[in-house]
Amino acid sequence: MLEKCRNAKERWGGVSRIIDHWLEQRQSLISAFIRLPEHKLGDELNQKLAEFCAELIDYMSSGHFEVYEQLLREGNDFQDGSLEIAQALLPGIQPSTDAGLDFNDRYNGFEQPTLREIHEFANDLSRLGEHLEERFEIEDQLIEHLHTAHRDLVAGVDA
Repeated sequence: MLEKCRNAKERWGGVSRIIDHWLEQRQSLISAFIRLPEHKLGDELNQKLAEFCAELIDYMSSGHFEVYEQLLREGNDFQDGSLEIAQALLPGIQPSTDAGLDFNDRYNGFEQPTLREIHEFANDLSRLGEHLEERFEIEDQLIEHLHTAHRDLVAGVDA
């Protein structure tokens, strides 16, 4: 997952400040996600979970309220069929948004868990990782179809 993120940043980085910042957020989110299982139960894990959940919500919010809007605006401006592709792709992001919100609600404040909750946490973390990977793939397709296709035309605007 982290390697795919680095490839996306190399591929689309520098095209737009908003997308650059968002891809940096993604890389930070993935790094925090990968490190979560390393932390011991208790205050250390609770702190890292709170930080991860905040990063997760920030990343998803940036996508929904900044990046996707910019990409859709570009698709609409260029009227080249990319908007229709985006509208077909965007619903695929909702399951990962729901999973991220559910994870945040359940584990932001994961204090004194039972053995069952610890087992559920491991499973939920794994499922969240799968959802995030699917989300990143769809987001990369959105960038490819809505931004990279217009890179030369928008380059003057971003500079």
